[in-house]
Amino acid sequence: MPQPELFIFFGLIATGKSTVAQAWATRRTLRYYNSDVVRKELAGLSPHARQRETADQGIYTSEFTAKTYGALLERAEHDLAQGQGVVLDASYQRKADRDQVRMLAQRLGVRLYCVLCVCPEEEMKRRMAQRALDPQAVSDGRWEIYLKQKERFEPPAELAPGQLITLSTDLPVETVLDQLSAHLEAQP
Repeated sequence: MPQPELFIFFGLIATGKSTVAQAWATRRTLRYYNSDVVRKELAGLSPHARQRETADQGIYTSEFTAKTYGALLERAEHDLAQGQGVVLDASYQRKADRDQVRMLAQRLGVRLYCVLCVCPEEEMKRRMAQRALDPQAVSDGRWEIYLKQKERFEPPAELAPGQLITLSTDLPVETVLDQLSAHLEAQP
């Protein structure tokens, strides 16, 4: 039986990571965990409940984020131990949070792929505006939160070239998934 794989799709808000991560999980039949859904679940909220807090308030404090990321790791560990591959979808803007995922993969002996999602700011603005009108949207990301994230984002310099995959997500989702597949096939 092949070893399960662990993928994290990370980057700033509105870079398309959730769209791509969920589509990748579906394509590869992997378990999928979204930090926005888990965060709201831990707070006892519906995934579609709008939270208008700014960064660092309410369910977006560093303590609540640590709790959310801890829950993501627990779920990933459970599934990986059962032989099921996993996709984690979160900003992972801090090296320390990415290190936790790396340690989990190392401890379980599973292959980790870190997929950094990027796109032009104009596209991010368009996506945030579109999301603000969507009652089914789960993310509470807004422009002012993006600016705060951008300021704090720690580049993934700790990741080895074979671990980091950077995807431009301003292309159609299927094209992005095909690029990711091609990248993985080219790796040893």
